[in-house]
Parts: sequence; structure tokens; C-alpha cells
Amino acid sequence: MSDFLVVTTTHDDETKARDLAAKVIGERLAACAQVYPIRSVYWWDGEVQSGEEWRIDFKTRAELGGRLSTFIGEQHSYDVPEVVAVPVVAGAESYLNWITAETSAS
Repeated sequence: MSDFLVVTTTHDDETKARDLAAKVIGERLAACAQVYPIRSVYWWDGEVQSGEEWRIDFKTRAELGGRLSTFIGEQHSYDVPEVVAVPVVAGAESYLNWITAETSAS
């Protein structure tokens, strides 16, 4: 099992996305958040929908994945926010050490 994760969510508004990213980092649930525009196509309310969204990729330790997922759900305005965690299978040792140092398990 990987010791690190990239946890992804999306938001419909850049300001909300940046605010969520700042809250997560402030809580030390992730060491880094990248926020960037995307175009999503999805099934919702019985039909195909599409729209501009802002994707947030959080870099964190695997042991914080559950807490981060819960936090995102509590802070998010979507009825069903995307929260997907992907294991980091390799990375620069210095970067992974930085993630460990900048996140909190408490």
C-alpha cells in the first residue's frame, strides 16, 4: 500500500475551490493543493450535463485520506462531491518527505 495519495475533488466556482484548498491546507490535511479549470461531462438529474468546474488535487499521506474525504464532504456545496483518492506509487524522496513534514496526523 502507498504511503501517499493524490485526492481529487471539483467545484463549480474558482473562489470556492481556492477557499476549500486553503481550508484543507490550513487544517494540515494536505501539504499542497493544485487548483485548475476543467470541463466536466456527467450524468445528473436523469440527463447528460456539462459545465466548467475547478479541479483540486490535494497531496497528502494515506493515513489522512479518510479525514480529508470527510472534511471535503462537510465543507462542499455539492450534494454529491467528487472525492477520489489515487495512490502515489513513486515520487522524489525529498518531495514525499516534505508532504510528511507539512501534514498533521492529529
